Amino acid sequence: MSIQVHLDRLLAERGMTLTELADRVGVTVVNLSILKNGRARAIRFSTLTALCEALDCQPGDLLSHRRG
Repeated sequence: MSIQVHLDRLLAERGMTLTELADRVGVTVVNLSILKNGRARAIRFSTLTALCEALDCQPGDLLSHRRG
């Protein structure tokens, strides 16, 4: 089982760069890159909330669960 992160798709849909998102959320580009590439082991609710606000989305738009 694994959690999939759909940050690339959301950024593309909104015409936003990772750097711009990092500035809006207050997280480093490196940390967002780790999340985007699926290497993050955890995410704080405060970060998830800030991402959802900056991307105008719900947590389920950003994350999904895939079996296998």
